[in-house]
Amino acid sequence: MPTKQTKPNDSAEENFKARIVKQIIKSTKSISNKVSIKTALDEMHAGAIDPAPITDERGELLGTLSKNKMNREIGGMGHDPGTEPVAAHIQTNCAYCFEDQTIEEAERIMLQAKVREAPVVTHGKLLVGAIDLKAISGEKDGGGSVGGGNTSSG
Repeated sequence: MPTKQTKPNDSAEENFKARIVKQIIKSTKSISNKVSIKTALDEMHAGAIDPAPITDERGELLGTLSKNKMNREIGGMGHDPGTEPVAAHIQTNCAYCFEDQTIEEAERIMLQAKVREAPVVTHGKLLVGAIDLKAISGEKDGGGSVGGGNTSSG
């Protein structure tokens, strides 16, 4: 007698599609748009973040800053990283996700942008954390947990 076969991960897949980014974001450190390149690079190195989200005094995401880009643009052009402001080098076209988007939508945004991690913002663009593909992968496998599917420090 034929029996109905179900995939063992059907419920995990349904759960994944229903979950929102806010449920698995991790904390992240932002860098002020008012600091010098040297200060920003020091903070990025200390926090092991690259690229780093850049925010204004309200916490609004302005874009990101990449170590590689800074090394090419600042070091290669003879600018003084101690006095060169971050504001002139912010990548404003960075990928980001909204805290109320589904995890599936966030994954699509990140894959299209070819990034492993993306800032998470409110609809007012206030930075609330970050999401990464490792956490999303854990959610897909059904191993995620509310409040953070990623155990990496941040």
